[in-house]
Amino acid sequence: MVTVERRLRELADPKYRSFQAKLVPTVDERSVLGVRIPDIRRLAKELDHSERSEFLSELPHRFYDENILHSAILCNIRDFPEALAETERFLPFIDNWAVCDTLSPKCFSKHKAELLPNIRRWMKSGRTYTVRFGTGMLMRHFLDADFKPEYLSWAAEIKSEEYYVNMMTAWFFATALAKQYDCAVGYIDERRLGEIPHKMAIQKALESFRVSDEHKEHLRAQRQY
Repeated sequence: MVTVERRLRELADPKYRSFQAKLVPTVDERSVLGVRIPDIRRLAKELDHSERSEFLSELPHRFYDENILHSAILCNIRDFPEALAETERFLPFIDNWAVCDTLSPKCFSKHKAELLPNIRRWMKSGRTYTVRFGTGMLMRHFLDADFKPEYLSWAAEIKSEEYYVNMMTAWFFATALAKQYDCAVGYIDERRLGEIPHKMAIQKALESFRVSDEHKEHLRAQRQY
């Protein structure tokens, strides 16, 4: 959409563009306009229904910032079936961690039972950013009151050479060590993760204020894979 692109260009900051491009090395720097996230989120709310619908229908987008805007719009959809359908349509076009991690529809938190089988399917998809997204959704919604020990095995089953998949697996287990330590620590002790997520999960847990000193002492002894 020419109108949306024009508004994004008006919001772009050339200095921020260079900084942002360095954070997403998998993205062609020429596709980065340099719009800050708060400005994109405001734009997502300012677009009227017709503008949003037309913009969402135009995939793939040309610019990185358009993909961030697409994620921001999906986050605001209140109807669960619509949010899920639009998420499914968008996932194949995600090509970087920032867009992936920005995508988190708020309505998902109210429909966890319906969301769970989709998370399982995404995690098994084999597509880098779909797997990362699914693991992120499991971390966000199912490590607290709705936690079940079997969810840890879902993440541990992921074996990948992809950096951004391994980093999300590590993030998931570091969070699990903070929230569900007794269940999660066995995966570290038994070396049930790949070497990279194993070491990174421990490192992230050691940097966390939510992990006790006693637990950190144990984790330090498990660094060797």
